Amino acid sequence: MALDIMTSPAQARLTPVPQRLAPAFCLMLLTAACALASFVFACATPFAAFAVTAAAMLPLRTALPAVLGAWLVNQGIGFGALHYPVDASTLAWGAVIGAAALGATIVARITLASLRAAPAPVAFAVALIAAYAAYEMVLLAATPVLGGAASFTVAIVARLGLTSAAWLVGLAATCEIVRLLTPLMSRRAMS
Repeated sequence: MALDIMTSPAQARLTPVPQRLAPAFCLMLLTAACALASFVFACATPFAAFAVTAAAMLPLRTALPAVLGAWLVNQGIGFGALHYPVDASTLAWGAVIGAAALGATIVARITLASLRAAPAPVAFAVALIAAYAAYEMVLLAATPVLGGAASFTVAIVARLGLTSAAWLVGLAATCEIVRLLTPLMSRRAMS
């Protein structure tokens, strides 16, 4: 079972493109979404939604680099365009956010694998809740050292969770639109 979580593309819940193209598509989708989210939300990028999307589309060994790529885009925009301060605390928080995003991806993949018989909306909802909880727990665990515990109010955590849910719906809808358009574009290219 554990190795299956790492390598099995057959359990993919989102299949917008042929499996051989899925890693590149997922990386492009998450990179574009992360760039948009980073400019709009800065520090509130919906990594739990990105984690579920990657885990639903890819085996864990390719989902993790896709999420890591999105995190790198987020950090690049933060430090390059949004001028985050380059200090030990900000760099440490960046690393914690990356670790939290990767942890959320692992949790999402395990959750989706355990719910393979469940309808996709149910599996995605449970995976998002589990991934978001894992993500927030990693962040909260860093607050005794890095500070920021005041940001973990019920209102803030709930608002960010709903934001992640909205992003997951949007990402899944984008994948479904691409899946529906792919045969049309293939037929057009052949004629």
